[in-house]
Amino acid sequence: MATRLRALSPEQAMQWSAQVIARLEAHPAFVAATTVLLYHSLPTEVDTRPLLHRWVGKKRLLLPVVVGDDLELRLYTGPSSLSKGAYNILEPIGPAFTDLSMVDLVVVPGVAFDASGARLGHGKGYYDRLLPRLPDACKIGICYPLQLVDVVPTDPHDILMDHVLTVPCSMS
Repeated sequence: MATRLRALSPEQAMQWSAQVIARLEAHPAFVAATTVLLYHSLPTEVDTRPLLHRWVGKKRLLLPVVVGDDLELRLYTGPSSLSKGAYNILEPIGPAFTDLSMVDLVVVPGVAFDASGARLGHGKGYYDRLLPRLPDACKIGICYPLQLVDVVPTDPHDILMDHVLTVPCSMS
C-alpha cells in the first residue's frame, strides 16, 4: 500500500479527495449533522481541509488536539483558529469544546479501511480513545480507492466505522 500511495500523483490525490469529500457532503449523516468532529488528515489521506473552509459557520466543526496525556476538542472558527505546532503541523487553538453529547458525526480519514468499517492504524492512540466516548455519533471513514482493502486486522480496542466512503473503482 505504501508503494501505491507514493506513486499517486498530487493531481490524482487532489481529484480523489475532492470526489470523496463531495460524497461525504452528500451523505445523509453529514447533511443532518450539526456538530462534526474532523480527525486530521495526513498527506497520504483524503484532504479534509475543504470541509473546514466550506462549512465554517454552517456546522459546528471540531478538531482534536493532544494536550499532555489527553485529547481535547477545539472549535474551528476560521483560519485564525489554527497555529503552526511541532513539525509545522497546523494545530487547532480555537475555543475548547467539552460537550461530547453534541457530536453528531466523526469523520476519520485513514490509511486503510475494509468494507466492515475496520481501519488500519487504530486501537490505542489518543484519537481512538475518544471514539468510545462518542457512542451516539455516526462514524464515517474516508479513503482513496486504493486504501479500501479486503481485510484490516482488528483487536478488542477497535471501534468500527458506521460507513466507509471512497470513490468508485471506475474513477480510479
